[in-house]
Formats: sequence, C-alpha cells, structure tokens
Amino acid sequence: MTDDTPRTKPNLWQYIGYSYGKRLPDSMRDWVSNDLAGKGATIRTMVRAAIPALLVLSPFWFIPMSLYLHLSTTLPIFIPFVLFSHALNKVWRRHRLRQHGLDPNLVDELSRQKNAHIHRAYIDKYGPRSGPSSSHDV
Repeated sequence: MTDDTPRTKPNLWQYIGYSYGKRLPDSMRDWVSNDLAGKGATIRTMVRAAIPALLVLSPFWFIPMSLYLHLSTTLPIFIPFVLFSHALNKVWRRHRLRQHGLDPNLVDELSRQKNAHIHRAYIDKYGPRSGPSSSHDV
C-alpha cells in the first residue's frame, strides 16, 4: 500500500541535499519557510556552513603534532569560514527563500515582530516615514 500524500518534511537525503543548495518540493514550503526564517535560522545556517569546513580540516587532527600546531593549522582557516558564514547569512537565506518561491523578506519577519512597538512609537511621535520603502524596511 502506497501513501500518495505529499511529504511536508524532508527525509534524510532530501535534508542533506537541501542543506547544501538543492530545492525541495513545493509541498515542503512551510517547513522551508520556518527553517530559513523561523527562530534559530541563523544558527542552523551557520552550522550547515561549518560542517564541510570541519570535514575538510579534520584530517589535520590525525597528524601527530602538538595542540598548538593543530590549532595553528586549522583555526586560521575555520574562523574566517565561520565569520563569512555569519556575514553572508541573510544573503544566503534570502537566496534560498527565493529559490523555493517564497518571499525573501521573511528573513526579517522575526525582527519586525520584535521591534514593531518601536516602529509604532516612532510613527505616533513623528508620523509615517517618507521615502522609498527599502530605506526603512528593517
């Protein structure tokens, strides 16, 4: 007996492919939206970026040498990798949302909800903002 209902969460192989750039089926859009724009999305994206770096750098730790040499051969590569993954986090998540046919502005949705009271207070005090919407979307 087969179940023809579309999956709403990826299986292991789909998740691994998705983690490194593959597009998931449209039936999983809610899961993708939560994964890329929900709570903890920044950390999840950074961990996914760090895993390949750890896999590439892990053989250095099997070479017999001091801890100082282990750290001095791997950290200068790993630290910039993590910093760049943090710096480009929103760019990557926006790209992935667009890739799945979702609104890229979902990336900032949690921030908008958290700071809505500040924006309301500003509007109450000074009136609505003027200018292009992109200048005050944050």
